[in-house]
Amino acid sequence: MDRRLILMRHAKSSWEAPASKDFDRPLNRRGRDAAPLVGAALAARWLVPDLVLCSPAARTRETLSLILPSLSPRPETVFRERLYLADVDRLLGEIAEVAPPVRKLLVLGHNPGMQELALHLADPSASDAQALRQMEEKYPTAAVAAFSFSADDWRDLSPGTGALLAYLTPKALAAPGGA
Repeated sequence: MDRRLILMRHAKSSWEAPASKDFDRPLNRRGRDAAPLVGAALAARWLVPDLVLCSPAARTRETLSLILPSLSPRPETVFRERLYLADVDRLLGEIAEVAPPVRKLLVLGHNPGMQELALHLADPSASDAQALRQMEEKYPTAAVAAFSFSADDWRDLSPGTGALLAYLTPKALAAPGGA
């Protein structure tokens, strides 16, 4: 059965209050502008998830609140402490716990984990070479990598088996003609 995995890095956060904890940093203006663009792009590409797994950090929660208005039907959301600054193994562990009826899953988290997981899962022979190169070079804030997998269960995801369907960045979406 076809599964869609959407990996999104939170939108641009603010460093204006350096005394605040990293976990509590909000989005800055650029981030608040970018997130709705990405939400609209997901909806336009039929990449509306059934479930969102989201880090509970302020910047991921705010990013989610700005993409949700574009997503219909509104997906169920689960906040998981273990997604905060998670590495590839932890991210894969969280994904593996998702029940099989969920076919489209959005994981909203942080770098370097999001980029590393995207590169770990990408099948170069089944992915757009230019998009893959761009993703290798940079995974900016609010970037999204969307994959398709032939798997019956989320536990069946393995390295190099995901077909990269889309790699979206706010900069490309805001450019004339969009991404």
